[in-house]
Amino acid sequence: MFMMSALPDVPRRIVLAAHAVPLVTLPSALWRLALAAGVPVSEVSVDSTPQALYIVCLAVFSEVLALLTLGLVRPWGEVVPRWVPLLGGRAVRPLAAAVPAVLGGVVLAVLLSWAFYRHTTAVGLEGTGTTAQYALLLVCYIPLLAWPPLLITVTVAYHRRRTAATARSGGSAASGGARGERDGNPEAEPAVRRRHAVSG
Repeated sequence: MFMMSALPDVPRRIVLAAHAVPLVTLPSALWRLALAAGVPVSEVSVDSTPQALYIVCLAVFSEVLALLTLGLVRPWGEVVPRWVPLLGGRAVRPLAAAVPAVLGGVVLAVLLSWAFYRHTTAVGLEGTGTTAQYALLLVCYIPLLAWPPLLITVTVAYHRRRTAATARSGGSAASGGARGERDGNPEAEPAVRRRHAVSG
């Protein structure tokens, strides 16, 4: 379903983790869509159009958020695509992507842990219908528990890779400038002359 494409310097395990995120969120999204469509996946029924629209929007929103994880291993996570208004073509600062992703992972971990705790300790089969419906609910929702650790793992790798690349490029530029001064590089000569003028 998803193309396993990524930047060449991203480790394969990180690529696999990033592409796993939309897959672990997909079963629960499909369960919500089935519920909104009236499929008997639960004894809870959707009685109104606004309620059905809310469930559909929730399913789509969760999957869109999951798909954003792919940006941490693909070019559009480093440079905003040209078609994006106002920001197209601009470089993405590492922290601008990493901080929201890590915070999102922590919030997801708390919410999911609390939801599963409440469900397993207080609800059980009540409110889910038959044993088959309950089993289907678990099959669809348990994969969500992998979302936070996968997201945080990919985000940490993204930040390390981006900051390491910035450090390498900065070091190369500095050493290149120093070599240019020593070797008589014409591009470095104006800077040399400015320093001499100031010191004189």
